[in-house]
Amino acid sequence: MLRGSATLAGSAFLAHLFPATSLHASAAGYPQQAPLPADLLARMRAKFNASPVQTQKLADNVTMLSGPGGSVVVLNGPDGKFVVDTFVAPAWPRLKKALDDLGNTPVKYVIDTHWHFDHTDNNAPFRAAGATIVAHENTKKRMAEPHDLPVLYQGPDGALASLHFDPSPAEALPQYTFRSTYKLQANGESLTLQHVPPAHTDTDIYVHFEKANVIQMADLFFNGMYPYIDPGTGGKIIGTIAACDKILSLADNDTKIVAGHGPLGNKADLTKFRDMLVTSRDRVERLKSAGKSSQEAVAEKPFADLDLGWGNGIINSEQWVQIVYLTL
Repeated sequence: MLRGSATLAGSAFLAHLFPATSLHASAAGYPQQAPLPADLLARMRAKFNASPVQTQKLADNVTMLSGPGGSVVVLNGPDGKFVVDTFVAPAWPRLKKALDDLGNTPVKYVIDTHWHFDHTDNNAPFRAAGATIVAHENTKKRMAEPHDLPVLYQGPDGALASLHFDPSPAEALPQYTFRSTYKLQANGESLTLQHVPPAHTDTDIYVHFEKANVIQMADLFFNGMYPYIDPGTGGKIIGTIAACDKILSLADNDTKIVAGHGPLGNKADLTKFRDMLVTSRDRVERLKSAGKSSQEAVAEKPFADLDLGWGNGIINSEQWVQIVYLTL
């Protein structure tokens, strides 16, 4: 399962990281060497970092920064800045500038929504600047472990390359962890940090800015695209659906819902995403129950009618079939 999930994770990015001529070189008779693990990770970070940092005000004291690795949400005021997620490492200078542009108060807390690198890469510089890192206990556990994720190089030869994550250094690990719920009061705002059962991973939390009526779902919600669910660290499609149901029960028509990837969303956007997940689960479950392998399920093209609306993001249709199959 880990090998399969990692294959999907890597192939989802490789189409964006390597030019088409390189990916298809071996089809023309020229063998193409699979990229080295360090190259893959560096290129993934560089690809994310190519996105500009964009600023969007969500409330008087709540701002969304979007771009190099998804969405960062900032609560700002006299009690300091409270930052949710941290972009990829190469984006640190631009992230720091964007935060400085919001005012001269220091960053007091950084909240990691889950363990993946595009959400935790800049923990260490935040800690060095005096911030306290808060996360679910599983996030610290996952970050402290090595992860070897073999990925499928997208050439006709099917060569494999391994994407390796060393354990995060001690200075990047969360200082404070919690098991279920953690609450913060700052800048006239009440924040609820809530863990959910295994969904995108087994480390996920959402952050509810209650007075501002803003909910940061992170990678529990990919707005307008097929999501990645990571079975290698406990991800389950049923848990992702349940997390959507939980947020829908909290939201009203004015709630701003921040996705891990994609534009700012609302209750209607999340409802569409949740319905797509249910449809995907039901269709692949039928194929799997009928004894189809994951590749046979792909060949059935069960999402042909969904692809136009959902298949133009990080994950394509074939990968989404396999992700659903692995995370049922």
